[in-house]
Amino acid sequence: MHNRPNGAPKLRPITVSDIFESLRAGLADFRAAPVPGLFFANFYVLGGLVMTWITYITGSTFWLVLAVMGFPLIGAFAALGLYETSRRRAASEPINLREIATVVWAHKGGQLPWLAVILFMFWFFLGHMIFALFLGLTPRTNVHTSTEVYFSGNGLKMLGFGTVIGAGFASLTFALSVLGMPMFLDRDVDFVTAMITSFKAVSAQPVIYLIWGIFIGIITLAAMIPAFLGLYVALPILGHATWHLYKQATAP
Repeated sequence: MHNRPNGAPKLRPITVSDIFESLRAGLADFRAAPVPGLFFANFYVLGGLVMTWITYITGSTFWLVLAVMGFPLIGAFAALGLYETSRRRAASEPINLREIATVVWAHKGGQLPWLAVILFMFWFFLGHMIFALFLGLTPRTNVHTSTEVYFSGNGLKMLGFGTVIGAGFASLTFALSVLGMPMFLDRDVDFVTAMITSFKAVSAQPVIYLIWGIFIGIITLAAMIPAFLGLYVALPILGHATWHLYKQATAP
C-alpha cells in the first residue's frame, strides 16, 4: 500500500465542470485499464444474477426489488479497487490486477466490509418492516403473480412510503461515502473521520452533490435492466469518476 498523508484533507467546493471533468477522466481510466474495472464489476453482475435466481426459485420476486435498490447503497463501499486503479494511473504506477486486489484484500479485516454488509442488511430490515406494515395480512403469491401485490391499494401506499424512506437512507449513505471512501484509501485516516468529513462537504453543497448522486443512481439502475450486464461498463466509469471527483475536491 502506498504511503498516505495523515489526517483528513481540507476540501474545496466542487462545481458542475468538476463533475464533467471527473466523468471524462473516469472514462479515460476505464479505456486505458479495462481489466480491473471488468474484474470488480463482475462481482456486482454475478451477485445480481444470483439474487435474481434465488428470488425466482423461491417465488418471492418482491424481495428482488429490495435487492436491486440496495445495490447503489453499497456501491461506494465496494469500489476500492477502482479507486486504487485510478490512483495508480495518475501516479504513473503499474496497473497490476494482483497488486490492486491485494490492496483491496488488505481491508478485509477492517470495519469497512462489515459496515457495507450491515447497511445492506439494515436496508432489507427496513424493507421487511415496510412490507409488513402495509401488506402483512396479504397472502404471498407465487412468482407469476407476486407483482400484482404492488398494484393493490396498500401496495401502492407501500411503494410510495418505501420510496421516501429509501431515498432518505440512500442520501445519508451517499453523503457519508462519496468522499469518505476515496479518502480512506488516499489518506491515513479512520473511516469515521472520513465519513464525517464527507458528510460536512455534502451538507455544505447539497445541490451539486445531489445532482451527482441522482446521476449515479439513474445510471446504475438503468445498467441493471439488461440482466445487470450494463454494470460492466457503468460501474467502472462511475467508480473511477468518483475517485477523480474526490481529487477535484481535495485539489489546492
